[in-house]
Amino acid sequence: MNGAWERRSGTNSETAALSLKIPYNEPSVTNRLAQRLESQLAPLPLDRRIVIVCVGTDRSTGDSLGPLVGTTLSREANPQFDLYGTLDEPVHAMNLAETLLRISRSTPRPYVIAIDACLGQVSSVGCIQIGTGPVRPGAGVNKDLPPVGDMHMTGIVNVGGFMEYFVLQNTRLNLVMKMADIISQSLLQAIRNTRTPAIPFAMPD
Repeated sequence: MNGAWERRSGTNSETAALSLKIPYNEPSVTNRLAQRLESQLAPLPLDRRIVIVCVGTDRSTGDSLGPLVGTTLSREANPQFDLYGTLDEPVHAMNLAETLLRISRSTPRPYVIAIDACLGQVSSVGCIQIGTGPVRPGAGVNKDLPPVGDMHMTGIVNVGGFMEYFVLQNTRLNLVMKMADIISQSLLQAIRNTRTPAIPFAMPD
């Protein structure tokens, strides 16, 4: 239930430096996204739990990006992060506030990565964005929902500015699935690289 507008880099130079927008068909897209994620995750203490919240619903093609990412991640059974939002159990407008409350009660000081779809300019469709701070689900379709995330990854799935609900319903599933796969792989790569304990190197006798 999202369709939030694409974010613009503000005047804050630090925020702008940490943001990235890259087309999904860029040859190095997965590695570049993973590297930017690693720059955010590496400084975190290992006892601070990573929580990935994938916002959206499978009732709308354009808004299914989040649940598709969540479903892909759920197949990994990765103990290094907690996951909310899949095709089976989506996180959407009706249960978002409840989900965030559940996370705050069950996880001390979680580091939340929000995944969501958004609408943007024609030239940006197909781009994946990553940046610090929360995403604001529902902003593009005039819904007042709580912000989500210490950082966010969003996929620009279609053009915004007119009949947003209709546009989300008529977004190409092929594009959404490709973007979801890239986001999932970059997340897994970054978390493995920053959260897997190093194996001590044994000197030969």
